[in-house]
Amino acid sequence: MNYGNIKPRDIADGIGVRVTLFVSGCTHHCKGCFQPETWAFDYGEPFTREVEDQLLELLSPAFIDGLTLLGGEPMEPDNQRALLPFLHRVRQEQPGKTIWCYSGFTWEQLTGNQPSHCRCEVTDELLSLLDVLVDGEFVEAQKDITLLFRGSRNQRLIDVPKTRKSGNMTLWSN
Repeated sequence: MNYGNIKPRDIADGIGVRVTLFVSGCTHHCKGCFQPETWAFDYGEPFTREVEDQLLELLSPAFIDGLTLLGGEPMEPDNQRALLPFLHRVRQEQPGKTIWCYSGFTWEQLTGNQPSHCRCEVTDELLSLLDVLVDGEFVEAQKDITLLFRGSRNQRLIDVPKTRKSGNMTLWSN
């Protein structure tokens, strides 16, 4: 997996101050995407153990609330496979930090309730490590800059632990 950018201090992509990782590779190609260069899977730099170590160091200050995954598309199968061991490290080495993930795939596609190429052998495990999933493609016709932590009205902020526990979609609320 490659990544396009790391923001060490981000307040736009989740609650609090966050470290943001922009992965490369996306098959959605949403009209109006703010990061079209990340559509290419070979864009940017390789995601190495040294990059993981750098991200974990960036997450270490107490004022950092957590990690946000953006793209590109973190939930492309190849990206999921690369991110899974790293997210386990985040949970082990930075307990208490939240993990948010932005995906153009919907919860229903990711969980297999609707057909999609995004489901793979690690999807369920990766989802179990997330606190919030912002799901759904960016739809330019539904763009709304007044929305909290999302770009278009079709996107949802899903409280992943509550949704998994209850079996019913639970939206995140601050």
